[in-house]
Amino acid sequence: MRLHPGETEAAGRRVVSVRDAVRRLLDASPGVTGRPRVIAIDGRGGAGKTTLAERLRAAVPGSAVVHTDDIAWNHAYFDWGAVLAENVLRPLHRGEAVDFRPDAWIAHDRPGSITVPAGAEVVWVEGTGVVRAELAPWLDASVWVQGDLDEQERLLLARDGDSPEQREHVANWLREELPFLLRERPWARATMIVAGPPHVGHDPDTEMVVAPPTGPRG
Repeated sequence: MRLHPGETEAAGRRVVSVRDAVRRLLDASPGVTGRPRVIAIDGRGGAGKTTLAERLRAAVPGSAVVHTDDIAWNHAYFDWGAVLAENVLRPLHRGEAVDFRPDAWIAHDRPGSITVPAGAEVVWVEGTGVVRAELAPWLDASVWVQGDLDEQERLLLARDGDSPEQREHVANWLREELPFLLRERPWARATMIVAGPPHVGHDPDTEMVVAPPTGPRG
């Protein structure tokens, strides 16, 4: 598996059912009452975070997904932690619904808002950079999706193209992502690592390949 320097490849992979993976994540915060559990899903671009978030949402009826790309849109690549905490995570911890229009949405006339209904059992917050020290007090459990960079780059190319503008965007993104993730080490902070694409045979409809964090949590 090709990884960026500084990231440790997960060991001890094993196949579990999606139901068992969800149970383990919920069990990481057994004392939560009166509000949804907030579970983060982190990983590099093209790792499969959004797909995983939808699988987990489907496995927990009444749960919801928040995408950090919506917080970061026309705002910053990674400097959005305080915005997420104040406008999404804080109301969730109070057991309230979320209906938030970021300033950039207003400035650029983007319609709609980021919404989470009251009464959700779990809110899955997915996006690169969400498993960070700044947000740790707000997260009940977390996942790092680890995959081979060659495969991730192939998927990003198929999804986003290879125009000069896209290449410039990727270069600017990596200029911030690499030092940020090396500092935060989400693969060591996470409750579990999900191998994606997995190197172990499994049923992708009902099972996941998981591993423990790759080192002591920072």
